[in-house]
Amino acid sequence: MSKESFRIPLITLTSLFFMWGFLTCMNDILIPYLKGVFDLKYWQAMLVQFAFFGAYFIGSLLYFIFSIRVGDPINKIGYKNGIIIGLSISAVGCLLFYPAAQFLSYGFFLSALFVLGLGFTVLQIAANPYVSILGDENSASSRLNLAQAFNSLGTTIAPILGGYLIFEFFFENTEGADAVKTPYLIFAMMFILLAILISKVKLPRFTNKDAIAKSAGALRYPNLTMGIVAIFMYVGGEVAIGSFLINFIGLEEIAGLDEVVAKNYLAYYWGGAMIGRFSGALSLSNLKPAKKYVSMILLSLGSYAIIFAISGFSFSTTLPYIGLMLVNFFAFSFGRSFAGRTLGIFSIICITLLIGTIISSGYLAMWLIIGVGLFNSIMWPNIFTLAISGLGKYTSQGSSLLVMAILGGALIPVIQGFVADYVGVQTSFVVPLICYIYILYYGFIGSKKRYVSVS
Repeated sequence: MSKESFRIPLITLTSLFFMWGFLTCMNDILIPYLKGVFDLKYWQAMLVQFAFFGAYFIGSLLYFIFSIRVGDPINKIGYKNGIIIGLSISAVGCLLFYPAAQFLSYGFFLSALFVLGLGFTVLQIAANPYVSILGDENSASSRLNLAQAFNSLGTTIAPILGGYLIFEFFFENTEGADAVKTPYLIFAMMFILLAILISKVKLPRFTNKDAIAKSAGALRYPNLTMGIVAIFMYVGGEVAIGSFLINFIGLEEIAGLDEVVAKNYLAYYWGGAMIGRFSGALSLSNLKPAKKYVSMILLSLGSYAIIFAISGFSFSTTLPYIGLMLVNFFAFSFGRSFAGRTLGIFSIICITLLIGTIISSGYLAMWLIIGVGLFNSIMWPNIFTLAISGLGKYTSQGSSLLVMAILGGALIPVIQGFVADYVGVQTSFVVPLICYIYILYYGFIGSKKRYVSVS
């Protein structure tokens, strides 16, 4: 199939990545909101992420067991049908928010989030490798970075739009948890419409030339097994930081801002991933160096303009972020289009920013932790493509194992929640710090592809 014929499928899939990015980031709004509604401790509030990302582990584990006993389901039903199933389950999860609010039950909310997470599990297993194989293998990281950039566009808009709907628009005229009813009904309708759209769009069907494997052969590849741990650490670290950001900014020794204002800073954290992923798509592309770097600068400035416009802050307020963007650009230059090297360099910067966050205070600490978002940007797509590289007939099985590792998003925030309850929110950022130390190892050493003999 020609490159031109891949354009429509890629455009269609980017809308999918946008939607699940938006809903994933909505958890960061739900955490402080439900914490207030149900008077929860930090670790109890983090059960929002535990339920949502725990579903990734359960769903992926079931997928993996099924694949080694019967054969890979995606190879049987096709990527398109897998995506439609995932969208349908996601819609059901959103619809369950209505009775959860009606009965004012925290457990019901967690159940709804679990179902939503199951839907996203199917989407991740099907969509990520599908984007990777829609073209040349050498540019797989570039394509996945581009798709993930639109995922990050969703996470950028969610704190502003979602926060406004829940904390302001619907909150003023409702009681208890009713402010989430209408927003999640709208999200459910959007998933249903997207499922209908994808069912109508002609997507290329890929079939693996190798026999469908009924074994755990994917685990024979060290770049995958170490990549599973890397995904666990990356998702855990990123989600934990986003989950605590509103409460962290609200601390008197940091910025002392209330939730209505603090939520807008989330757009810069998650928007950093958008900026970095657009830059990553260009950095890992085959463009000539001069055109590549000029395009990276222009696209980064355009992405910043979007974040700046929706946040409502003054330009002077965001000057520290401009400085972090410059560091991000030079980090890409040092990475020189190599996925593993870029991953390692970005991990070093994340470690530095987190150490600075822990030992500093005021707006400096706030901007340092927000800056981690810029360098989280390429981690998922780079780890994912490095981990599945060379897996052949085990690609979808490997993908399910990587999605299973999203369990990090369920466990790491809860661990940080326990730490925060005992030593304070600021010191608790040592938990994601440990995560990035492992990612540093994977980028420079563990990601090196080694072919093995699989029977």
